[in-house]
Amino acid sequence: MKCPFCNAEDTRVIDSRPADDNTAIRRRRQCEVCGKRFTTYEKLETMPMMVIKKDQSRVPYDRSKIEAGIVRSCHKRPISTAQINQVVDEIENEIFSTGEREIQTSEIGELVMDKLKALDQVAYVRFASVYREFKDVNTFVDEIGKLLKNQKNGD
Repeated sequence: MKCPFCNAEDTRVIDSRPADDNTAIRRRRQCEVCGKRFTTYEKLETMPMMVIKKDQSRVPYDRSKIEAGIVRSCHKRPISTAQINQVVDEIENEIFSTGEREIQTSEIGELVMDKLKALDQVAYVRFASVYREFKDVNTFVDEIGKLLKNQKNGD
């Protein structure tokens, strides 16, 4: 590690300890040439998850977009912030556990709909109406009919 003060390449580690909830290592170093001390942090480098949109463009994964969609769907419903956070955590865990570096927005949308269907049927229909781009009232009626049929069958 080069010294940030004199650019000498001879530095030694004086102390190492975990940092940032054990996701990084903090190292105190001392330059062998000028004697000045400085701190470095070592972190695992990860590739960002990319989301493939309908138009095939790619954008970095953003948890807040999923959260915002769920919050809008749950507006004025008896669903707590903790429940919303738990749903987003579950969706995020499923996304990242695949080990893939890219995911289609359609896959994310289906995950959100599955979680909302189990959480609150009104929130589910609200989300589905935007996600599936319902064009008219009949589409709403069809979706609600599917919900009622599943409810009768015990799904």
